[in-house]
Amino acid sequence: SSSSGGSSSSARRATMSTFGRVFRVTTFGESHCLTVGCVIDGCPPNMALSEADIQPQLTRRRPGQSRLTTPRDEADEVTVRSGTERGVTLGTPIALTVDNLNVRPGDYKEMSMTPRPGHADFTYQAKYGTRASSGGGRSSARETIGRVAAGAVAEKWLRETYGTEVVSFVCSIGEVSIPEEGMQGDDEGRLVVLRNPASGWKLLSEADEPDAKARRAAQLKLDEADDAAFVKATAEGDEATPAYVGFRDGVYNRNGKLLETTKADVAAFMTDELVHVRCPHAETACRMATLIRSVKAEEDSIGGTVACVCSNVPVGLGEPCFDKLEALLAHAMLSLPATKGFAIGSGFDGSKMRGSQHNDPFEAAVKGQEERMLRPKTNHAGGTLGGISSGADIVFRVAVKPVSTIGRAQETSDFTGKATVLEAKGRHDPCVLPRTPPLVEAMAALTLIDAALIQRSRLDLIGSRTVPLSAGADLV
Repeated sequence: SSSSGGSSSSARRATMSTFGRVFRVTTFGESHCLTVGCVIDGCPPNMALSEADIQPQLTRRRPGQSRLTTPRDEADEVTVRSGTERGVTLGTPIALTVDNLNVRPGDYKEMSMTPRPGHADFTYQAKYGTRASSGGGRSSARETIGRVAAGAVAEKWLRETYGTEVVSFVCSIGEVSIPEEGMQGDDEGRLVVLRNPASGWKLLSEADEPDAKARRAAQLKLDEADDAAFVKATAEGDEATPAYVGFRDGVYNRNGKLLETTKADVAAFMTDELVHVRCPHAETACRMATLIRSVKAEEDSIGGTVACVCSNVPVGLGEPCFDKLEALLAHAMLSLPATKGFAIGSGFDGSKMRGSQHNDPFEAAVKGQEERMLRPKTNHAGGTLGGISSGADIVFRVAVKPVSTIGRAQETSDFTGKATVLEAKGRHDPCVLPRTPPLVEAMAALTLIDAALIQRSRLDLIGSRTVPLSAGADLV
């Protein structure tokens, strides 16, 4: 019985809601609970920190940013509850909270006895004997709020300590992929949606409808009618109608072709809808937005991939053999909801290359970074060698599956095994890719700060001795 009791006690401790070893983050909360957030333990003291340092990242991930994402509209305003005084970290646990304000658990009544195909409803019920039946509980993307908040703290420390920058962006949605030359940040992925007056659409003003609530409802109907006309015209191959205005005011059609039309020419088409596709290539971003609009009209969902580039990462991060840096990054990324794949550097394409092609030759470190000794001239490895950061940019990609909760009818079975048809109601993303980059950035930053703090403890022992004393000296 002692063996059984010990096993049970061990199982009760294995909750696995904490990430990291030195910089430790524990997230809490479910999709429709009162509050979500995290507790950070191990944050270095004496760093300036306030809500203003964290809020921008939460705003990037929040729902309700555009018609391409879930209409659940949450402000996601963060509050620092502990761990700072007069805006400076104390080195004690930092509690960060965000209130859930726009909860509608009634949207999920159809799923109370029927697990969603492709979703964790079934496995959570089987594992715990219960589950949060409204939303996805701990498997919901609302859980990632705590990760993103903690990641913003980690990014600030990494930037101030090493100059490290972590940038993620959407590189494909469905079959639409960004060209290699387009990978340069995500500013270009911000589009203004144009709507065609020929569909009967217009931007309503107070003169059209004085009551603000009624005006919003009427505008939504006009927008939905235009969306239907847009999807129909897309299927018919329309190439002439302006569809988007890009970050630099270029006017594009639905397939991302830059038109000769100017922004002034499409004044009657202009809306206040800003779409953050977060793809750094305007032409590709337009094609992605059009694809998502078509998928949404079909009450379906679609997946894609995001890329991440971590620059100015110090040499020496990662703990061979089992905690290699790329292994920790893979663990971090695949712990995110809906992720299905991870590839660093050349990834699977590297398996098709020869060593003479794939090897990254060394050259002298640039002036001002002599402590690094060398740097790779190319970067097929993706920023690590032997599981240890090399000083080159850490470059990886993450695959994200289509969202499981869709409005399209699906034949499945309820928890009793009875055949049924499930049509999910409520507010759901047709594609989560536009909201994924801040999640990836957060988990990358949490991985890097933990590895950096571990390596800093080692540097106290080895000092600055990184260059071999002489050839073969270590073999004597």
